[in-house]
Amino acid sequence: MTDSTASLIARLLAERWLPREDRAVRQMLVDAELREDIDRRLAAAGLRLLEHPYAAHVAVGIARQHEADVFGHSDAWAASNLQLSRDALALLVVLWSLLVLPKRQRQIARQQTDLAQDQEQMFAELKPVPVGAEVVEPVNERTLLADFGVQLGGKGRIHMNLGTLQRQGFIARRKERIHEGPLLDLAFDYERIASRVMDGALAHVIAESRVGRGLDVEDADGLDDMSHDTGTTEEAHADV
Repeated sequence: MTDSTASLIARLLAERWLPREDRAVRQMLVDAELREDIDRRLAAAGLRLLEHPYAAHVAVGIARQHEADVFGHSDAWAASNLQLSRDALALLVVLWSLLVLPKRQRQIARQQTDLAQDQEQMFAELKPVPVGAEVVEPVNERTLLADFGVQLGGKGRIHMNLGTLQRQGFIARRKERIHEGPLLDLAFDYERIASRVMDGALAHVIAESRVGRGLDVEDADGLDDMSHDTGTTEEAHADV
């Protein structure tokens, strides 16, 4: 008899991420007993399921209680378990801020609109949260270089780090446009990091990005309401 939970865990470890539309993933997300089983087995190996209702993929990461053993065993707290350089991680944070934060606000706004419309219908169906490419706008590579070239090491260094992030599954690059990769929305704990980014050094970047994409800057309250932990971005690590 096939062990479906073991098979799903093996696939996640081998492939590093799976789409929510995958049959086994869908079953796990709606079956409370199966979800409890996979969480228990991952926890026994010091791992946890990386999953967010607004993310298009799921993955496996380090369990919270084991983060210190994995990331804090040297003199300095490791930025990631992928051997990313400091400037590569900084670029990852910038791209997460430019791609994921505006996407999340767009997802929240669309879900609220759908909810308001459904309330007018007696037997309205529950609509899934939009997670596809239609809610994610790419970043122009030239704009990224113009805005962050000096801070992130210049054109050559940025292009090299973009290649690294692409190979790791955080981003995709097409026609000088940077798109969200399967792991970008799972790379950082949104509830821990979003408010620090929104209120910190990248706040003006997010504001300008939101204005440029036709979103109201004041709508950022929707993001802040979801953020209950004010840990600094230095605590973030790409644990996928």
